[in-house]
Amino acid sequence: MARTGDPARAVTAPALDRLDFALDRSSPVPLYYQLARQLEAAIEHGVLAPGNLLGNEIDLSVRLGLSRPTVRQAIQSLVDKGLLVRRRGVGTQVVHTQVRRPLELSSLYDDLEAAGQGPCTRVVRNETVPASAEVAAALGMTEGTEVTVLERLRGTHGQPVAILCNYLPTGLLDLSTARLESTGLYRMLRSTGMVLHSARQSVGARTATAEEAARLDEQEGAALLTMRRTAYDDTGRPVEYGTHLYRASRYAFDFQLLVRP
Repeated sequence: MARTGDPARAVTAPALDRLDFALDRSSPVPLYYQLARQLEAAIEHGVLAPGNLLGNEIDLSVRLGLSRPTVRQAIQSLVDKGLLVRRRGVGTQVVHTQVRRPLELSSLYDDLEAAGQGPCTRVVRNETVPASAEVAAALGMTEGTEVTVLERLRGTHGQPVAILCNYLPTGLLDLSTARLESTGLYRMLRSTGMVLHSARQSVGARTATAEEAARLDEQEGAALLTMRRTAYDDTGRPVEYGTHLYRASRYAFDFQLLVRP
């Protein structure tokens, strides 16, 4: 049972055997929030893995020395974030971790792989099309010039995370569908000897259309993060323009802000 201000060990639910909870009743921070943050941290750091069971609310409240409404509120906050799910006859189960990506020039595939998230890719479009005015401006070419467009559904742990749409000058490299489904686009670019030097990027948000929601396993109108990026090589040449959609329930950008001297 949890003691005020002291680490408490849950010893009966297998997934919680690895956790030490520190719940401080004298703190102005609500107990449900303390519990939710500690459970979220355990999920983010892999201490609680997808599929792990936490037990039901009654057992958790007894084992942690908390009221049932407090435990229910903590769990519901993580259910709302998409980190936990309640299953009838099973209890509360970890679904997945949220992807937290540093805002730097890297690919989603490499970031997922580095975090041990097991990236998977399905290519839904790989063809040559005339560049629209937007794409032509981003890639520094004349409107109507042929470009290669790639559309991919990127996921992890069997769950979709993002819809990625990329435009590249034709003939830049071999963009076979099989290879695109086994590795990341930036890794493929680097394999040709290209040095990716910098990028211009904007991040925004909007709601999902019915089609986007179906592909991302979300409800229509769910929040999506948007990203537009133009990447340049070390000669200053634009080599890729991307317009991407990410599930806000599964994905976040991490920023580091520096004060100018």
